[in-house]
Amino acid sequence: MKVRLTIVISCFAVLRLLGQDQHFTQFFASPLTLNPALTGTFDGKYRLGLIYRDQWRNVTDVPYRTFGTAIDMRFPVKPGQRSNADAFGGGIQFFSDKVPAFDFSTTQMQLSMAYHKSLSRNNDQFLSLGFQAGIVQKNLNYENLNFDDQFNGTTGYTETSEEVLPGNNFSYLDYAAGLNYTLAPAGKPGFFAGIAISHFNRPQLSFFYDKREPVKRGDDLLHIKYTAYLSGQIPLGERIALHPRAMGYLQGPHFTTNAGTNIRFLLDNAKGTAVHLGAWARSVRDEGWRVGLESVVGMLGLEFSNVLLGISYDANVNPLVFNGRQQGSLEISLAYLGNYLNDSVLCPRF
Repeated sequence: MKVRLTIVISCFAVLRLLGQDQHFTQFFASPLTLNPALTGTFDGKYRLGLIYRDQWRNVTDVPYRTFGTAIDMRFPVKPGQRSNADAFGGGIQFFSDKVPAFDFSTTQMQLSMAYHKSLSRNNDQFLSLGFQAGIVQKNLNYENLNFDDQFNGTTGYTETSEEVLPGNNFSYLDYAAGLNYTLAPAGKPGFFAGIAISHFNRPQLSFFYDKREPVKRGDDLLHIKYTAYLSGQIPLGERIALHPRAMGYLQGPHFTTNAGTNIRFLLDNAKGTAVHLGAWARSVRDEGWRVGLESVVGMLGLEFSNVLLGISYDANVNPLVFNGRQQGSLEISLAYLGNYLNDSVLCPRF
């Protein structure tokens, strides 16, 4: 029945589309997803990043999988002039999210650009403004769905359905903008903070939506997402530094925060070898509008020259248990910084 299909699609629309966007525990390892103003905010000329998230493996036969990759570059406005470190940033990112059972997938490609304005003579303060535009496609496999008229009365759903179904995929344009401030004095505590707004064009998300009809401001529109974050870099000596981090976002009725600290241990300054150990906590707002602890996270990060590797695991602490097994999520990130410069730009990592 059409009603049954509507319920199935609506469940995923509420939980995956109209609810929370894709999110990464190592949110600074996917900077273009976090804030377009972070495009080109790194120590080097270009950055290539990969991130993979695997969740619900203990609950479902096929886990939820999220994959993202991005490349961004930094272009000095006046190359060779240390008195003017203004720069442009440009990048492109690709994202794929797949939900098992119904083979529901989201694929997007976005272009990002940013301008980084130096605010001090020492070039240790920057104000960055970024913008992002892209296309998103959503797809649902009808072959994995059964309807009442397919039931043969005895053994299962083997008959042909007479249901008139909408197209199983659609696409829309999506936009985001953001602002980021960086303070990175050499050898001293520094921090960066930013805000971003995503989906401000509020695209339609219904499979039944007809583009020839007027847009209706209703529940089928993607909620605007507001993101804010703050991160510090506090040296505790020549080889140890604290990296406290906090991030929160609000999207419709959903509210999520991530907060914790990484400790960076420098092993070899000449080779740029370092180890990061981190502990995090994530809280969410539930259907009763109560904010509570949802997951605790452990993270291990490795730096070697211009390569960054991060591994984290989210342990769910709420009562959501299936067959005695707790839900958890594994996340792996990898980044490569090309033509590493080791300048004073405070670079968000992991």
